[in-house]
Amino acid sequence: MLQRLRDLLGLIRFSHTVFALPFAMASAVLAWREVPFRWEHLGGLLLCMVFARSAAMAFNRLVDRRIDADNPRTAGRHIPAGILSVGTVTAFTLVCSLGFVASTLLFLPNVWPVVLSVPVLAFLLGYSYAKRFTSWCHYWLAAALMLSPVAAWIALTGGLAWPPVLLAAVVFFWVGGFDVLYACQDVDFDREKGLFSLPRWLGVPGALRLAMVSHLLVVACLVGLWWAADLGVVFLIGTGVVAALLVYEHALVRPDDLTRVNVAFFQVNAVIGLGLFAVTCLDVWLRTAAENS
Repeated sequence: MLQRLRDLLGLIRFSHTVFALPFAMASAVLAWREVPFRWEHLGGLLLCMVFARSAAMAFNRLVDRRIDADNPRTAGRHIPAGILSVGTVTAFTLVCSLGFVASTLLFLPNVWPVVLSVPVLAFLLGYSYAKRFTSWCHYWLAAALMLSPVAAWIALTGGLAWPPVLLAAVVFFWVGGFDVLYACQDVDFDREKGLFSLPRWLGVPGALRLAMVSHLLVVACLVGLWWAADLGVVFLIGTGVVAALLVYEHALVRPDDLTRVNVAFFQVNAVIGLGLFAVTCLDVWLRTAAENS
């Protein structure tokens, strides 16, 4: 059972939760300046994020299992490699989907999380089919992840405001940009199999330029968030560090050299996600302490 659990966590790349969870929690930290902190709400956010992402990733592995088997880069994944069966992954997907919907009950009497849970889950799962009909599939993934700060704010406050919207925009342009970078590895395979992607449509040089524009918009949205959320110098310094990391990320990847895409995708972006959460918490804490002194 322990090995099966490890295999399931490997299937969904559980460690990659750092790409979405920090932004949901950053949104919550900002929302808790306006509404009281409650432990059940913190638990609800963590459970919803883990279950939703796990369901979406497992479903993606199910839907793409034949494509993964044909692609040398992904042939070693759990289903094509025979490590996990289709039945096991299907059951895991259903359990996580039900777990996500059930976790929204922790936010009652706010009914919006419960009402929106099924449409949100459907949108998350729908991403798995996007590469079959649209070159903009990378930004469907980005839109799926950008729901996390918006959903967290709605769950805690019952409404919407500019800070979570701008934070969602940060996630959208950040994820869309780095997923385009990552997809450059599969441009030849996509052409061979008739799959849609921006690198296949624009070519690798064009896709890299689009990713760069997307990441420039990340910095602009961070500045907008700094202003709209009334954040301070710590967050602004963090924005500067993120800009430098994004420049470094693009310096790692060239049209004629994609060997360092994984470094750019996993390591740099993990630092960006966790770092933005850290500076948001520190900035809010320092400003709150200054106001109360």
